[in-house]
Amino acid sequence: MDLSKTFDPQHPLVLVGCGRMGGAMARGWLERGLAPEAFVAIDPAGEPDFAPDARHFSSIDEMPRDLAPAAVILAVKPYMVGEAVEQLAHLAEKDPLVISVAAGIQLASLAAVFESSVRVMPNTPAAIGKGMMVAVAANAVSQAKKSLASDLMAAAGDVLWVDDESMMDAVTGVSGSGPAYIFALTEAMAAAGVVHGLPHDVASQLARQTIIGAAHLMEQSPHMTASELREQVTSPGGTTAAALDILRGEEGFGPLLEKAIGAATRRSQDLAK
Repeated sequence: MDLSKTFDPQHPLVLVGCGRMGGAMARGWLERGLAPEAFVAIDPAGEPDFAPDARHFSSIDEMPRDLAPAAVILAVKPYMVGEAVEQLAHLAEKDPLVISVAAGIQLASLAAVFESSVRVMPNTPAAIGKGMMVAVAANAVSQAKKSLASDLMAAAGDVLWVDDESMMDAVTGVSGSGPAYIFALTEAMAAAGVVHGLPHDVASQLARQTIIGAAHLMEQSPHMTASELREQVTSPGGTTAAALDILRGEEGFGPLLEKAIGAATRRSQDLAK
């Protein structure tokens, strides 16, 4: 979708919260044709450097009340979403698309005010356009607005829709928190390398680049499963096989990640109460 034809100065795209996540999405929108005059940024930290020609307000209250945004993106901390929704409530009769990327915010709390509400669970690689954006829409959201939401979220990475909001807790456990698991794996690989005789800087570089390279290889092998890629580099009786016998054993990755993702899923459920 050409964003230059979707938004205009009177029906702009409004971004509430211009931190790392919001800023990354905004850069993507501008690169995809969003005109600066059709973009409104709201953030108390000051005018964002990525959109100097856009309209900027320090608070929602400063935004002209005669504006009729076509879409509003809430990219603030979860504890700030409730207040933001209250301050934007006067827009409800204009039925804008409202998207929240705040963790743990239930769709019902958005849809109670805005019928066309979408909840998105992003992850931190979204800040560089490599995120996993998982979305669920309120029942009243039209197909056209779901398509617009997909186009907006695609600026930050891959987009996947789910029909059941209860899945979002497990989504949080797998992709929302997932980048931290990869960083922890990198740390553990480097630490193990040091134990087995490598200098710390050497072990750190080896672990880091191995993770980066493997991720790129998987990205560039879309028709191969992770299992197939693993098998491709595992020779029977070789060094990789010896390590995988441990990692895929009874106390290896499988059971460990099942417990870890279970803990993250339950915590997500608790935070939503």
